[in-house]
Amino acid sequence: MVTRGEVPDKGPFRGFYRLSLEERVRRLARFARLSDDEVALLRTCLDVGVADRMIENVVGLYALPLGLAVNFVVNGRELVVPMAVEEPSVVAACSYAAKLARLGGGFHAHADSSLMIGQIQVLDVPDVEAAARAIVDARQELLGRVNELHPTIVRLGGGAREIQVRRVSETPVGPMLVVHLLVDTRDAMGANAVNTACEALAPHIARLTGGRVNLRILSNLADRRLARARAVWTRQALASTGVDPDELIQHIVEAWAFAAADPYRAATHNKGIMNGVDAVAVATGNDWRAIEAGAHAYAARHGRYTALTRFRRTAEGNLEGTIELPLAVGTVGGATKVHPVARLSLRILGVQGARDLAAIMAAVGLAQNFAALRALAAEGIQRGHMRLHARQVALAAGATGDLADRLADRLAAEGDVRVERARRLLREWQTGVTSP
Repeated sequence: MVTRGEVPDKGPFRGFYRLSLEERVRRLARFARLSDDEVALLRTCLDVGVADRMIENVVGLYALPLGLAVNFVVNGRELVVPMAVEEPSVVAACSYAAKLARLGGGFHAHADSSLMIGQIQVLDVPDVEAAARAIVDARQELLGRVNELHPTIVRLGGGAREIQVRRVSETPVGPMLVVHLLVDTRDAMGANAVNTACEALAPHIARLTGGRVNLRILSNLADRRLARARAVWTRQALASTGVDPDELIQHIVEAWAFAAADPYRAATHNKGIMNGVDAVAVATGNDWRAIEAGAHAYAARHGRYTALTRFRRTAEGNLEGTIELPLAVGTVGGATKVHPVARLSLRILGVQGARDLAAIMAAVGLAQNFAALRALAAEGIQRGHMRLHARQVALAAGATGDLADRLADRLAAEGDVRVERARRLLREWQTGVTSP
């Protein structure tokens, strides 16, 4: 465990945003020890021929910006986090939150083992209690059948772990049994392995229960595969931002309490968390839609939708933030294996496996949430966001290169970040009516 004061105040990526694109790439290449071919992947991204084999009816490629969230220290390790996202301010906000967390020792994060849940729906069961007992009695046989299907996962230390039976009585189609199969999928996300296992068990479940099996598929509410992160933002770090730290901490705790109590606020609160989590998922080739579904279902697990994070003032007067959410991610298989930039992103992160990746993603989600709450509490969300949004508006108006940067700065300074205003300024500059 890293203690406060052991983490350097400033990381190797200090001032990264001020560098040119080429200088940023060189800095990354040195830090992550990337080869020339790996650096080239940052430009070429995905070959259309590979894309044609990834999904159906391919007609081209769609690119997203790939940025680096910097300043992160997770479990004592300095790292940079690849994020694929189109929304302005996400990468910058995440980097800023990580920078402020360094004085408190950075982020401490961990993830559960990679237990995925497969579900088998059984209908028209003549005797529900007898059927449930029959499944429990046949538990070892059923687990053995699953493990025969996946010898590689078993060899790596994973495999089927448990069979559970749930009785669901109040449904529009009558009572049903739901059989849960728990499988440790190790470093894979595990959807294909679990779905295959459920398909294979279906006829045996039907025989044991005397019922009719309908659906057999994994659940994206991966509540046996949770990731957690914690960070402390010290009063000293918060004071460095030019605000009263005690007042800021109070406002952040109050903002979190709003999300904890009200689902309308919680939806936006959690969306901010997923801004960070999803961007890492996309960069590493993981299924961000499954992650989103699981996170939001987990936020409503007690019957009321609430915040995925918690914030409190510590006895020392600092701000502590924690997060817990399901993160079914993989570092092998699927798009992670096929997409060259997904593989490169994992290399940049230096992850040791799926649990390591999940822990980092939890830290990113917590950082993103802190950044949003700090902005809301200290200055309002628009000030910083619109400053970055001005770049997109400048590009939409037709500006390029340095002119786009100067136009974005002018729009932000005026506080009038609209495409119409940007086009008017651009015309004036181009015709010599005014100068940039």
